[in-house]
Amino acid sequence: MTSKLEKSSKIENLCIAKNMRMTDQRRIIAYVLSEAQDHPDVEEVYRRAMILDNQISIATVYRTVRLFEEADILERHDFRDGRSRYELVTESHHDHMIDIETGAVIEFIDEEIEQLQKAIAKKLGYKLVDHRMELYGKKIAKE
Repeated sequence: MTSKLEKSSKIENLCIAKNMRMTDQRRIIAYVLSEAQDHPDVEEVYRRAMILDNQISIATVYRTVRLFEEADILERHDFRDGRSRYELVTESHHDHMIDIETGAVIEFIDEEIEQLQKAIAKKLGYKLVDHRMELYGKKIAKE
């Protein structure tokens, strides 16, 4: 089944760089996660992986996602919907706006917010070294 994957995915390349063993099924899961434009949970990764290899098990997906997370390749998010959702760890920082009605996750970067967070940390006697911001809202109806 992996013949559908013509080239290595971004996550597969990161795994190889970390000397992780890449089985065919791990390769498929890495591909699915690399191609994700959303923040899928394990069940959604499983559904997408099944399209490429119907022999893959949900347990394999769970183990592989955990392995990628432990290797700092994936970042886990809990957007208050009871599901852990995942995205590729990147060097560029971004925040999330979560639509509480649809579950849509919008990534954004706002330099003014970033500067304000640093200023608040400094005012309180800290140097900001990391943060995560999640905003939850409802779409405003157009009149």
